[in-house]
Amino acid sequence: MRKSIKTTEAIFPMPVLMVSTYNNDGSIDVMNAAWGTMVERDIVALNLTETHQTVANIKKRKGFTVAVADAKHVTEADYFGVVSGKNTPDKFANSGLKAEKSQLVDAPVITDFPVVLECEFIEYQDSEYGLGVIGKVVNVTVDESVMKDGKVDVDAVNAIAFDPYTHGYYKVSGRVGEAFSDGLKLKK
Repeated sequence: MRKSIKTTEAIFPMPVLMVSTYNNDGSIDVMNAAWGTMVERDIVALNLTETHQTVANIKKRKGFTVAVADAKHVTEADYFGVVSGKNTPDKFANSGLKAEKSQLVDAPVITDFPVVLECEFIEYQDSEYGLGVIGKVVNVTVDESVMKDGKVDVDAVNAIAFDPYTHGYYKVSGRVGEAFSDGLKLKK
């Protein structure tokens, strides 16, 4: 039997993405964003409102980075979601994480996170159902420790996902099947 429940951000898992920019004074701003996805192979969409300092920075600097948060840094990732850069100017410094300037966009690469997408700002969509920030991925850097045979080893990344039902974080790991293959068993 099925039961109806209260509507929430009910698609699970939701990614835990760290969106990074530079503030006007050159300091680093990072926010935790769960509402983000790839809409094409090299286009990222982030559902962020213009009230965020991060969005103002993206519009001004025309660049940003998106890091995949991992279990090792769940505390820092959550901190970036519960503390506003508008009220805490030294937010990134308080995290203890390290960053370096991207060579391709005007944004920081947080080197502690295993996978980082460097993005050029394309546009901000502002409609009733708009997605907010749209960016073109111009580079992806990956820590060598999460690589296996020249590819990202998802289990080694230890990415985390957000659970909108109970507000928990979960590790994304444990391969359960083979894409574009397992389903063929049912093909007649």
